[in-house]
Amino acid sequence: MTKDDFWQGVRGGFPVMVSASPFGALFGALAVDNGFSVFDAVFMSITLYAGASQMVGIELFGNKVQPWLIVLSIFAVNFRHILYSASITRHVRHFSPVQKIVTFFLLVDPQYAETEKRAERGEPITFFWYLGFAMIIYVPWQFMTFLGAYFGQMIGDPRAIGLDVLLPIYFMSLVLGFRKRDNWLPVVAVSSVASVAAMHIVGSPWHVSIGALAGILLAACLPLPRQPEAPVTLENEV
Repeated sequence: MTKDDFWQGVRGGFPVMVSASPFGALFGALAVDNGFSVFDAVFMSITLYAGASQMVGIELFGNKVQPWLIVLSIFAVNFRHILYSASITRHVRHFSPVQKIVTFFLLVDPQYAETEKRAERGEPITFFWYLGFAMIIYVPWQFMTFLGAYFGQMIGDPRAIGLDVLLPIYFMSLVLGFRKRDNWLPVVAVSSVASVAAMHIVGSPWHVSIGALAGILLAACLPLPRQPEAPVTLENEV
């Protein structure tokens, strides 16, 4: 059962790996473009492992920003992971403490999305399924980071050929994956408007967290979806 769960996770994560791997290469290329060595780029990818935050980090490093501001900015971008952690905690209560440490380290956007969808389908969230899904994304990500860092200088400025738009498109696909949920449209709309407004008023990367908080506040105010009523039977009446 353990082995089957692991390979089921690997199979489920394979399409995500195919779509996410180019971002690892993009990060490696951008990291070297901002003054990182190949080792620095791969080491950051192994230890931080959070695509959007890695992008923000290298941009700030390249602009010689103060270290405390870099940490604070990465926290702002990764604030959503606090929400992810709170959301999936109910699904991983049965994990051991060590397993939970591994779980939350590997918790990235597609991992969260698939965990929630699997739970909604009533399928068990086992550690080995989670690990299989995570590792098929994590390991190739590091390899692609190395390739991007090593060969990235051959393609010149990645922005010049539009590679920088891949990340927003990727995030949009994750958001659309939840479009059948109740109140999805108003929450996404409010989050988007708040994020765009914050981008112009406060600036990046704070607009990410502000947009998320606006969506959370609206979701908390909206009525909960109606639960289907249980059918009335003779046993219930008695």
